[in-house]
Amino acid sequence: MMRRFVVLTATLLVLAGCTARRDRDPAPDPAPSSSASSSSAALSVDGRERTYRLYRPASAPAEAPLVIVLHGAVGTGRQAEEAYGWDAQADAGGFVIAYPDGVNRTWNAGPGCCGVAARDDVDDVAFITALVKAVPGTDPARVYATGISNGAMLAYRLACDTDVFAAIAPVAGTMIADCADPGPLSVLAVHGTADRTIPYGGGPGKRSNDGTGRLPVKLDGPPVPELIETWRGTDDCAAPTTSVRGSVTTSAATCPGGRAVELVTIAGAGHQWPGGRSAPAAERLLGLDPPSQAFDATPAIWSFFEQHPRLHRD
Repeated sequence: MMRRFVVLTATLLVLAGCTARRDRDPAPDPAPSSSASSSSAALSVDGRERTYRLYRPASAPAEAPLVIVLHGAVGTGRQAEEAYGWDAQADAGGFVIAYPDGVNRTWNAGPGCCGVAARDDVDDVAFITALVKAVPGTDPARVYATGISNGAMLAYRLACDTDVFAAIAPVAGTMIADCADPGPLSVLAVHGTADRTIPYGGGPGKRSNDGTGRLPVKLDGPPVPELIETWRGTDDCAAPTTSVRGSVTTSAATCPGGRAVELVTIAGAGHQWPGGRSAPAAERLLGLDPPSQAFDATPAIWSFFEQHPRLHRD
């Protein structure tokens, strides 16, 4: 019994960028703006029913940009919708958002991470690719992915294994999947220097079990600046320029084809979505880091996406 309790506890704590389960006190669906459409849907991929939430604001044009928002481990699409402010950003920016659900609240981001999705080798790349195709009224040149923690790791894998996305924006994430020949795309990474779950300096995070055991959790990526430098090489970027504003350092490089690769580093920030809604009860329960208020990730990510459509295929 004690062993089962330890395993369950470790699972719940897998990636601390996520909120606790809300089965006992579910929050109501977010109230959409006038004429907006907020719905739940499902599709079958690889013999498995996969679910997602879709938000289309009244301001979205006939061929709107599409942003895929990937929750962290233990999270859900609904939790991501409630926590990170993307619906309000879509109202202002006129784009469509999909919030997919991972299998057992996890994503298969590569060998050993994370949880049930990795253990069962769930094809999340096929799911997200099918989801992009299933959303009507979107512009294929303006499809983007962002996510936190395990979701950020999947965003990197999508960049490596598909040619669907014009840009990705991983928050508090790393890359563990093989990425031998990625196509060029824009990348904006956001990471705190005090992140102990996915360390800014690389190496195993505090939740990592090296991808072993019944519920694998491998959080052993390269230093974040080194990872971003790899993507600059992929995109054949110019040397980056650096700007500092308080505790926030931005290193930005321009690249051919209208692309860019940027890293936003937040000194002293932990494993969280900067500018997100604070959830003190979940933070106390799971030992989460409260959201940094030094940087508001959601509008910054949308601004980056908006400036970097896919201009052409290389």
